[in-house]
Amino acid sequence: MTDWISLLRTAHSEFTARIAAVTDWDAPTPDTEWTVRDLVAHVIDDQQWAPLLLAGSTTAEARLAISPLGDDLALAWREHSRAAQQAFEAADLTTTVQLESDTVTADEYLAELVGDITIHTWDLARATNTSEDLDDRLVDAVWDVFEPQAETLQASGLYAAAVPVSDDAPLRIRLLALTGRDAG
Repeated sequence: MTDWISLLRTAHSEFTARIAAVTDWDAPTPDTEWTVRDLVAHVIDDQQWAPLLLAGSTTAEARLAISPLGDDLALAWREHSRAAQQAFEAADLTTTVQLESDTVTADEYLAELVGDITIHTWDLARATNTSEDLDDRLVDAVWDVFEPQAETLQASGLYAAAVPVSDDAPLRIRLLALTGRDAG
C-alpha cells in the first residue's frame, strides 16, 4: 500500500528546495502561460484548498474562504504547505471530498495533489535551472496513478498533450512526457 502521507512530505520538501532557488519570479516556465510566480501561486492555491475540503467544505465554500496570496510566495508556501500536511495527517483518508468536478476519497485527493506537486516541481526546476531529478518513490507512485488515467488526463485539459518518448525511457521521462513535458 502506498504511503501517500509520506509522499506528500517528500513532494513538499522537493518543491520547497526549488522555491529556495528562485531568483526571478517573472521567469518563464515550461507552461508557456505561466511565470514562476504563477506556477508557485497555483501550487500554493492547491494547498490552501486542502484543509477546507478535508474539513467538509464544498468547493464554493472553500473558494470564499481562501485569502489572496501576498507578495512573499516563499512564506505563503511554507504556511500553506504545513497546513495542508497537517490536515491530511489528521484526516480519515477513507472519507469523501468534494472537488470541483468530482467526489473522491481523501486518499484519492491526496494522490492527485502529490502528483500535481511532483509535476510542478519539475516545472519549477526547469524554470530555475536546478536539478530536474525527482524522488524515485514519487515518480513510481505518481506514474501508478497517472498512467492508467492517461486518456482522462489528456481530455481534462489539465496537462498538455503527451510528448512521444520511447517505452524504454526512464520512468521520470515517461511520466513527464505523459503530462506534456519534454524533459529531453
